[in-house]
Amino acid sequence: QVQLVESGGGLVQPGGSLRLSCAASGFSLDYYAIGWFRQAPGKEREGVSCISGSDGGTNYADSVKGRFTISKDNAKNTVYLQMNSLEPEDTAVYYCATALTRLCPRRYNSWGQGTQVTVSS
Repeated sequence: QVQLVESGGGLVQPGGSLRLSCAASGFSLDYYAIGWFRQAPGKEREGVSCISGSDGGTNYADSVKGRFTISKDNAKNTVYLQMNSLEPEDTAVYYCATALTRLCPRRYNSWGQGTQVTVSS
């Protein structure tokens, strides 16, 4: 079964950094894309970043470009989201997701439970 487990969230000050992890099981990141999403209270879920399985290509939301970096360790079957220069607007529950597609899809069907990121002084 496809399983995704996020970790690494917490409370950080503005300008600080966090690294989120998404541990995948039931499928291989050698082949399938993983996306990061976030949802703040009262807001719709927002796509943050995605990394493809076929070639490791990445994409980012404009709001996080230059600050966040997605990467993966295929041997550990884990995807990471390095978040630098964090802003209060980054506060949200962060989720990873997959649709078992080689490239980053428009629609995802498997989701992790989420990890809370709070950016506050």
